[in-house]
Amino acid sequence: MILKLLSRLWLLLLPLAATAADKPLEWVVGYAAGGGSDVVARMLADTMSKTLDRTIVVNNKPGASSSIAAEYVARSKDVGNVVMTADTATLAANPSLYSKLPYSAEKDFAPIGMIARSPLMLVVAPNVPAKNLKEFLAWAKSNEGGTNYASPGAGTPHHLATELFREQTGLKLQHVPYRGAAPAVQDLIGGQVPFMFIDTASGGPYITSGKVKTIGVASAARLKTMSEIPTLIEQGLGGFEADAWLALVVPAATPPQAVSALSKALRAALDSPAIKARMQVLGVEPTPSTPEQAASYAKSERARWGRVIRDAGIKLD
Repeated sequence: MILKLLSRLWLLLLPLAATAADKPLEWVVGYAAGGGSDVVARMLADTMSKTLDRTIVVNNKPGASSSIAAEYVARSKDVGNVVMTADTATLAANPSLYSKLPYSAEKDFAPIGMIARSPLMLVVAPNVPAKNLKEFLAWAKSNEGGTNYASPGAGTPHHLATELFREQTGLKLQHVPYRGAAPAVQDLIGGQVPFMFIDTASGGPYITSGKVKTIGVASAARLKTMSEIPTLIEQGLGGFEADAWLALVVPAATPPQAVSALSKALRAALDSPAIKARMQVLGVEPTPSTPEQAASYAKSERARWGRVIRDAGIKLD
């Protein structure tokens, strides 16, 4: 009799279990549709959905340097069914840029793995008389009143990289923030601002076309796709590295088996020739990793850029 009742109960619960298993995976992006983070998320979601045998729906929640999206994911009770593209701002810069955040970069998320990086390039306007770092530094130091520089906005990786550059070179610099990379690059081309750091994803077409002059890449080694451009390190700027990066995270309470499955699917997608080819076109480099490696990298970046932000006195609230 008891076995018969348990059997009937299982039959009643079976449809509910199936419904939960068939629920789409929500992929949250903290920026508007059409931007770099969104394009990469949709590209990976399409591939990973096949590996996971599960529908993935991208949900854009832009605003407050990804803090709106981060709070939404951090507070989600739908663990196992939600992931988020977290970037340099979400996990490394925001904790120091804002006095109060609606989430904890250290405690509220479990990393799935790194996604990609977009190295930063030091580029100058066509009218700046410099072809390399030595000539640029000499020119900038000759400007008694200091030198302006552009960025896609206060607190962006581009802004922070230039503050680190100022710190290491001793240049007198004045920040001119823009609402995004596109208007900043246009004013750079027109000579309204003399230089900026631009990521390869946003600046690639202007770099390869020669509309801006590229001084060097802020990377440990030359880029395979632009091997003719020297690094700033090899030009004498010791240890100078800076890039914009993306990682995939889930709410901290997500079960370990779900984290493992997502991590395997992400790494498989990033290792696929099709994804590698598309990322190369976008100007980004895939950076597959384990969850542990992603956690370690985010922690080191948080400490590194936190120091730069504090030393420069940058606050966004």
